[in-house]
Amino acid sequence: MSETFSIGTGSKSEQYQNLNIQLKALLEDEPDLIANMANLCAALKTQFNWLWIGFYLVKDKQLVLGPFQGPVACTRIPYNKGVCGTAWAENKTIIVPDVNLFPGHIACSSLSKSEIVVPVFKHDKIVAVLDIDSRDYGSFDETDRRYLEQICQLLEKID
Repeated sequence: MSETFSIGTGSKSEQYQNLNIQLKALLEDEPDLIANMANLCAALKTQFNWLWIGFYLVKDKQLVLGPFQGPVACTRIPYNKGVCGTAWAENKTIIVPDVNLFPGHIACSSLSKSEIVVPVFKHDKIVAVLDIDSRDYGSFDETDRRYLEQICQLLEKID
């Protein structure tokens, strides 16, 4: 698919709704998980211009860096460490308004001020997490949680 994603304006919800439609079309004919993760990162980066967007994949009882957009990142994250490892251990999305206040936060970039981590499930098991960092404090809320969880669910259907 060579179409350019249109960058929506409007409320955060409207931007996610527009993006979701485009992502469904982009992912529906591509069976490769990594390729789809890469395009998802690019689309989210284009739409919202967050500092860092990427996936960490569960491999050998740790999270290993996968497709991403942004500055150089941490390569491996242990289970239950940092925001990503905690989201994996707790089986849920975690929103951190100020990363400096999160116990055990792993600082891959000093520019990161807030973060959201969303698990990606396959057959009721976490296979990856979507990690997004912002340059601003308090960037993520329940709207982000709801729509990013929907976006991650698109990956569940890919073998």
